[in-house]
Amino acid sequence: MSDPTRPISTDPALTPPGTEMTDGERRALEMVEAAETGGRKLGGWQRPLVTVVAVAWCLYQMYAAQVGNIDTLTLRATHLGFAFFLAYLVFPFRKTPGRPQTRVPWYDWVLGIGATGTAAYLITQYPKIAGEQGAVLNATDVWVGSGMVILLLLAAWRTIGIAMPIVAGVFMLYALTGPRGLIRGDLGPQLQLHAGQTWPQVVGQLFANTEGIFGTAIGVSAQIVFLFVLFGAIFDKLGAGEWFMNVAQGLLGGFRGGPAKASVLSSALNGIISGSAVSNVVTGGNITIGTMKRVGYSAEKAGAIEVASSSNGQLMPPVMGAAAFIMAQNLNIEYRTLILAAAIPAFLCYGALLVATHIEALKLNLRGLPRNELPRVRQTLLSGWYYLLPLGYLIGTLTINPEATPERVALNTIFMMIGMMFVQEAFFAARHGRGANRGLLDGGRKLIEAFEGGARSMIGIAIATAAAGIIVGIVTITGLGFGLADIVQLASDGVRSLLGFAGPEVAGFAAILIVLVMAQLIALILGMGLPTTANYILMSALIVPIIAKVAGLDTGNPAEMLPVHMFVFYFGIMADSTPPVALAAFAAAAISGGNPVATGVQAFKYELRTALLAYMMFFNPPLLLIAGGRLSGLSFADAVPMVLFAFLGLVAFTAATMRFLHRRTNPVQMLLLLIASFMLIIPSALVWNLAALALIAAVYFWQKAAARSEPPAQPPVTPVPS
Repeated sequence: MSDPTRPISTDPALTPPGTEMTDGERRALEMVEAAETGGRKLGGWQRPLVTVVAVAWCLYQMYAAQVGNIDTLTLRATHLGFAFFLAYLVFPFRKTPGRPQTRVPWYDWVLGIGATGTAAYLITQYPKIAGEQGAVLNATDVWVGSGMVILLLLAAWRTIGIAMPIVAGVFMLYALTGPRGLIRGDLGPQLQLHAGQTWPQVVGQLFANTEGIFGTAIGVSAQIVFLFVLFGAIFDKLGAGEWFMNVAQGLLGGFRGGPAKASVLSSALNGIISGSAVSNVVTGGNITIGTMKRVGYSAEKAGAIEVASSSNGQLMPPVMGAAAFIMAQNLNIEYRTLILAAAIPAFLCYGALLVATHIEALKLNLRGLPRNELPRVRQTLLSGWYYLLPLGYLIGTLTINPEATPERVALNTIFMMIGMMFVQEAFFAARHGRGANRGLLDGGRKLIEAFEGGARSMIGIAIATAAAGIIVGIVTITGLGFGLADIVQLASDGVRSLLGFAGPEVAGFAAILIVLVMAQLIALILGMGLPTTANYILMSALIVPIIAKVAGLDTGNPAEMLPVHMFVFYFGIMADSTPPVALAAFAAAAISGGNPVATGVQAFKYELRTALLAYMMFFNPPLLLIAGGRLSGLSFADAVPMVLFAFLGLVAFTAATMRFLHRRTNPVQMLLLLIASFMLIIPSALVWNLAALALIAAVYFWQKAAARSEPPAQPPVTPVPS
């Protein structure tokens, strides 16, 4: 284990012998860089240029949050301009892991400068476009706007994959069809849902207002998300991620299957500050996956546990990824209200995953790590207690102070951590005899690295939110969402009529369930090609209104709409570990040496409890502290019984899907556990709840009785010495 008294160093010259990265860890890191921070490793004068631009972007965003009065479109366009320039500099068109490009080709300079120029043009010309021209574009505006749309799609192709440009292209093509569209033709009454748009009208919608590319999504990215990503980058560079890992290992590493449980706890802690599943896999997996294999987990199961726990990090408040901030804006609620509502499901999700790791350890008859190989909990806590200060300030202020805005709290926390960075490095340098001045220089170097890392992590988010704005803009201008909702409503009415003999309640429940299953499948399929943020934006624009209409919800009431938004959000996160396209699984397999597809399949099995939890939230809004038709209407004390029943339902479902409780379940026992878990999806009637608990207890005691009649079990597997 690493020294718990000193944060891990990223400087190769300071890396202790024997702690160098393995080939698998190096490949996993290359995957993260290629997918999230760019695959180019530039040299010469180009390397410091990227650093300067990245630091300038961070300083601009901090300045914008400090003054708080920058024009909305100016802030969003500048945000996209920085992302454009860096995207074409650090994300190559062709990514070859293990063979990074060391220079920027001339055509990427042209594309990057041209894309940034379109944003600069809009900033300078927007007052004229919105004022004198009355939002009517001239020929030059249309050409520049067209260039921005094309260059944005190319940038999205590089940073987040081909899926988003294809989807956006299909939506734009749809907008151009119709009697008055650029592509004229009679598509028939069944398909003709709008009159059609000309290309200048489409460009005007996407380029020259705040309902397209520069809509709510990129507004949240520019105003709030950037600061929280920067907070996470500085907090990790400060050494908090390594400290969290050591605390988790010390607390849980010695229990049965302890390394897996430590992986779950450390991922939950890291999820507080980071919303990236792949980064969490690489950050924690380089330690946890190896220790899981030592105690007896297979390479695939060790990688899958890390993938499942890292993916769920996006569910942990207060930093739940960009999608959560956009959700708060869509619902028009305070972010503090959202993170309070999301807290109980997040803890339920991780609690059920801990149960899954324990069941897996029972199945494999595993032990934990020897205590003498684990960090001492007391010593580790004392060595990094001060990391809790910025985290406590962030969480406490966000949840307690209703006057504090998320961006202001994040900015203040960043200022606090910058001061801590210099004090910590000066202290460690003086203690190791290198002098406080050298420590201050180290602090400055780490801060610049954190700024660059935060900015590079934001490139994909900024591009994704801007590209998703194309889809939202087209939905707005064509009314596509209402048309699809009408079609689904007709199908829903057909289901209700077909099942009318069973009564209106049963027929209505069946119709809603069918729509939810369809939404679940769409979210998982889209998630194979889209990042979580883009997935949520698309689902919230198209699918959420459909679910609301079929369920008869009031779209103007956040308390009724929050469960729907959380439903699609949870399945968007599940897509990160859904084979065959599951980058987190490929990164974990690179570290573990296992099969990436088998790792993804196993991770998906562990993630099934997240699917059940999504349905629990939809059918049981009090799990989100919703009561009486309002948010935060239920106190935590009143929620305790409901949470306990929901947790037992998740445990029963996990045991059923893993085919093990106290021992391996037979088909009848598995069916009883599944029935009990489904009964607890809506824990409202006490008799119903008690019946479900009776089924779980019956299976448990049935297995205990069978175990007594068997010969003694084999001794637990002893960990392989390191």
